[in-house]
Amino acid sequence: MSSENSNSVNFIRFALEAKVLSFGEFKTKAGRLSPYFFNAGEFNDGARLCALGRYYAKALEGSQIAYDMLYGPAYKGITLAAATAIALAESGRNVPYAYNRKEVKDHGEGGTLVGAPVKGKVVIIDDVISAGTSVRESVQLIRSAGAEPVAVLIALDRMEKSGTATNIGNQSAVQAVEEEFGLPVIAIANLGDLMAFLTATSDSQLSHYLPAVQAYRQQYGI
Repeated sequence: MSSENSNSVNFIRFALEAKVLSFGEFKTKAGRLSPYFFNAGEFNDGARLCALGRYYAKALEGSQIAYDMLYGPAYKGITLAAATAIALAESGRNVPYAYNRKEVKDHGEGGTLVGAPVKGKVVIIDDVISAGTSVRESVQLIRSAGAEPVAVLIALDRMEKSGTATNIGNQSAVQAVEEEFGLPVIAIANLGDLMAFLTATSDSQLSHYLPAVQAYRQQYGI
């Protein structure tokens, strides 16, 4: 098993233990009934956040993309970028990070951007890409600061066509972002990794969900 695949499998196991990843029947924002649910908001204590930052850092280092700093879009991306920066520092690379405010501050240092000056090659860090709105706003802010977005780093790529339960698009949100902005999207794990995990697991309670995940991918997957 390659180190990249190992990182993905270990991350899936970690997400299950943290109850960030769960199986059952969940209605998505698009109105689809998904057999699994990923809620990054459950990475909600120090130990989980510390481990999560290391998974992001490993995925970024494994991508071999050249970058100068990290950027986390408000709100979830703020914590994720900070955790990743800490993990990178632990591994010997100290990189600056910045994030944005939802509301422009008109006193003190003012402005929308907080943290290190946004310059050079910037990696955007978020949990997932659904509609791509967060990435679009981030790219605009980074470019307006005179910097260059070079990649988007996320936790999970659902590898799922956009649209609703009845109106299915022809590409995923990740593919749309890659096409619109010419940016690679790096994911710690994706739906393929999840299915491989369910296929290989000796836990019958987990493998029980494999047919439902396969059927979902057959209907909505890219």
